[in-house]
Amino acid sequence: MQHIEQYQKPFLKYLERFTVHKEPQNLYQPINYILQLGGKRLRPILTLMTAEVFGASAEKAMDAALSIEVFHNFSLVHDDIMDDAPLRRGKETVHEKWNLNTGILSGDAMLIMAYQLFENYDSSTFQDLAKLFSKTALEVCEGQQYDIDFETRNDVTIEEYLKMIEYKTAVLVGAAMKMGAIVAKASDADQNAIYEFGRLLGIAFQLQDDYLDAFGNPETFGKQVGGDIIENKKTYLYLKTLELGTEADTVSLKAAMNNAELSHEEKVGSVKALFLKSGAAEATQKAVKAYTEKAFEVLETLNVDAAKKQGLLLFGEQLMNRRV
Repeated sequence: MQHIEQYQKPFLKYLERFTVHKEPQNLYQPINYILQLGGKRLRPILTLMTAEVFGASAEKAMDAALSIEVFHNFSLVHDDIMDDAPLRRGKETVHEKWNLNTGILSGDAMLIMAYQLFENYDSSTFQDLAKLFSKTALEVCEGQQYDIDFETRNDVTIEEYLKMIEYKTAVLVGAAMKMGAIVAKASDADQNAIYEFGRLLGIAFQLQDDYLDAFGNPETFGKQVGGDIIENKKTYLYLKTLELGTEADTVSLKAAMNNAELSHEEKVGSVKALFLKSGAAEATQKAVKAYTEKAFEVLETLNVDAAKKQGLLLFGEQLMNRRV
């Protein structure tokens, strides 16, 4: 099986053919802009890898992989509007570069384009892909709403937070992998197992993202470091600080998060210090490892030979140790 990075080249070539000049320019230019901004392309690579694991060619899964990437980027365009985020992958967000209305409309078009890509498959595969996609897209919306709700709630539990990141992030990773299995016409048992592997890996990925949002390098992370803190998000780090910290830590954390007089730099610095002091930073890294190991346990149940599992195992290990 090819090494992970080797899936990127054919996928990026396919993406390049997709992002062609179309009219009206003000609808399609922002779409091409966000799709060409870079990013890790983790989800489409997982679709291609999974198709090969179950005996299909990566080429056959290309439209499903592209659909996942287009949908993911659609969700980022609208997320950035809701968060009023200035940067995405180190560059201006769509609504900043153009305007709010363009961001909304171009995002809407991307969602439709993502569905259209399933039309390139036979009717049975189309039906299975569309059914999974619809379920996943709705769960992503539910996850986004939980995320918004949590900003104004002071009683969010770790269990609720894990459910939110499962819906907002992890189900799309699971769906990306299951789509590869659907294209390869794998058994229902294997389709469900690979979905579960992806879902667990997706939770680990988001927990690592939470960690990197606070402690990542801004040059490699590509987003505003400390953005979650500035936006008062109840991340895993925040909730773990409340759970593990002293009473004084809890008081200091809430005071720093709610102090409008602090500069962004001061606020981020104060909160990060509490994440470290309380042990929440270390606990988050442990949780990343635990979810990754659970995913690896599910991987063992797949009805494919060990050599084919190695690429997925390597991917999971790289994800757990990533710094971007």
